[in-house]
Amino acid sequence: MTALAPQRFSPLAWGGWALVMATLFLLRLGAAPLFDVDEGAFAEASREMLASGDWLHTTLNGRDRFDKPIGVYWLQAGSLALFGVNEFAARLPSALCGLGWVLALAGFARPRFGDATAMFAATALGSSLGVLLIGRAATADALLNLLLVLTLLDLWRHLESSAGRPWALRRAALWAGLGVLTKGPVAVLIPFATLLLWLWRQQGLRALPRSLWRTLAEPGALALFFIAWAPWYAYALQRHGWAFIDGFLLQHNLQRFSSPLEGHGGGPLYYLLMLPLLSLPWTPLLAAALLQIRRHWQQPLPSFLICWAGFVLVFFSLSGTKLPHYVLYGLTPWLLLGAMSLKPPLSRAWRLALAVSAAGLVLLLGGLMAAAATGRLTAGKTGLYAELIAAAPALPGFAPALLAVLMALLLGLWLWPWLSLPKAALGTAVLAGGFLVAVVVPWWGQVLQGPVRAAALTAAQRDASQPGQIWLWRSQTPSFGFYRQQPTPGLPEPRPGDWVFTRADELKSAPPAAAYDIIRPGPGYVLLRWRTEAP
Repeated sequence: MTALAPQRFSPLAWGGWALVMATLFLLRLGAAPLFDVDEGAFAEASREMLASGDWLHTTLNGRDRFDKPIGVYWLQAGSLALFGVNEFAARLPSALCGLGWVLALAGFARPRFGDATAMFAATALGSSLGVLLIGRAATADALLNLLLVLTLLDLWRHLESSAGRPWALRRAALWAGLGVLTKGPVAVLIPFATLLLWLWRQQGLRALPRSLWRTLAEPGALALFFIAWAPWYAYALQRHGWAFIDGFLLQHNLQRFSSPLEGHGGGPLYYLLMLPLLSLPWTPLLAAALLQIRRHWQQPLPSFLICWAGFVLVFFSLSGTKLPHYVLYGLTPWLLLGAMSLKPPLSRAWRLALAVSAAGLVLLLGGLMAAAATGRLTAGKTGLYAELIAAAPALPGFAPALLAVLMALLLGLWLWPWLSLPKAALGTAVLAGGFLVAVVVPWWGQVLQGPVRAAALTAAQRDASQPGQIWLWRSQTPSFGFYRQQPTPGLPEPRPGDWVFTRADELKSAPPAAAYDIIRPGPGYVLLRWRTEAP
């Protein structure tokens, strides 16, 4: 079979597929240390919530944290309580949300486009670079993406029925409310803007107010929406007052849109570059969707998907703060449109494009590892990451041969004309996705974050025999407190007798070396004790 066929897959086939996708999200989930700043901050805040017993408020290194609402911290703290304070437990909620995200797309697409298209689209989503990475990150974004997708898919289930489906709308409202509890107003903004654009496209501007009212004015849905988030927000406002409004609503929402927050800026073309990159190895599906965009625009559901994908791309391109994972909020409709666009028989050109994209991703990932391990990636460079990467371990001698075999297998999957699209896609997910999660991410985690974890474990041993405060100095590494299992706040300047954890390159601006003893040297980071007097 050379293309998508209108056939029904057996429950066993779907079960095997789901098992493969679950394996991608769970395989070696705890192998890499937590990546700072984001993973470290979320995991440590969740650990502090668990340790304090206060499940209605988050702190980071003992100080109030207003970056995100409470939702994801409940999941992470619950996972830590069940599985212990470790990387696997911190990431497990995101992995399960990533899997749920993929299953939700498959369940939506199957009755509308057939089993083959549904499996192909969902496999592409679950094995794309961006989704696999964010689905294994101890942050709020996998949960938010799941809730956004559930909201928009249930919103369409409501729209596609001439009489409306109240329970679909109520579910959509509940998911949106939980999204507000997870990350704030963006969970409502994207679905509402998508609906607004689609109704405008379908019925025109003059009918828009009435159409919106007919679509959304359902008492049960409104009640579920507010019940999901309003009680905690009211509690946070009563407890913290203006500090909560300033920290969460103004700084981490309005200011994030109006200006580059924490230096995360970028030009207007930023997401036009990020979308193809984070879609790998499925970037050709974006081209397939664009080539059929005019035909899709004439149909109800595809035009809804275009409104969803287009709004995310335009809105976040206009935002002052730009982070790569924002574009994932609109990746689901792009990949579904792309899967819908590939009609039988699939041409040799499309198969070649998919083969090159898959093999190219593996070559890129393997090449970066090789360049780091041989020193070519940091030749002539200085600074924290140059020092960390310069200390990367050498790759085994069989690595080039293994990489070549992997690329050859990927090329063969797509250039073998008798292999169906769903099977070729699943094989690509296993080979390219498995390489990413089993080899690449753990390797880079050890290179970039291994020294932080090792120093924190040394500090934890010191805590066991000599309890006392240890400080972060000129270092944004909240994972240090997670591994130490103690809040570790920042310190403006060390004082005599202080134990501090810092970047090695910051010591160049510190007092002379005689003023401190290095307890654990780098690379990249050092744990040291400031002396009470000169030797």
